Formats: sequence, C-alpha cells, structure tokens
Amino acid sequence: MGHGPAVKLGRDDAAAFKTKLGVKMFVVYTIVYFTFVIINATNPKAMETVVLGQTAAVIWGFGLIGLALVQAVIYNHFCTKAESEMNKGA
Repeated sequence: MGHGPAVKLGRDDAAAFKTKLGVKMFVVYTIVYFTFVIINATNPKAMETVVLGQTAAVIWGFGLIGLALVQAVIYNHFCTKAESEMNKGA
C-alpha cells in the first residue's frame, strides 16, 4: 500500500538560504564540539572540575545537547520564515 507523499513537493526557492544557514550552524556546533574534544584530550583533569554539583564533562555534555536543540529551533524558525517569503509565488 503506497500512500505517496503527505504534501505536494515542488520547487523550493528558499533552498539556498536554508543550505547556507545549515552549514553556518554546523560549523558553529563543530567548533564547540571540537573545543570539548581538545580539552578532554589535552587536559582531562579540567573536566573533573565540579561545576554546579556536576563535573565539567557532564555540564559540557548537556551544554552540547542544549546547543543542538537551540540551533534546531533557530533553524526551523528562520527556514520557515524564508520559505513563507520566498515561495509565495511557487
């Protein structure tokens, strides 16, 4: 039983904008994650520091998860807005 796509797919005039935004956000996340990895590799004792009752490693880990969620919401907001504005005539 093939149901087909849920929405009509067509041209997306906002695709270039969404791609650029996604790449920029990916670079930001990668830099933050790379910093986390470098600290762990070069100075693991720093991650043993207790911050807010938890080790810095746990705080960093939850921070990375939080950053990804925040970036997802920001990406969705700006892409939805771009799609609405750029795909009006499509």
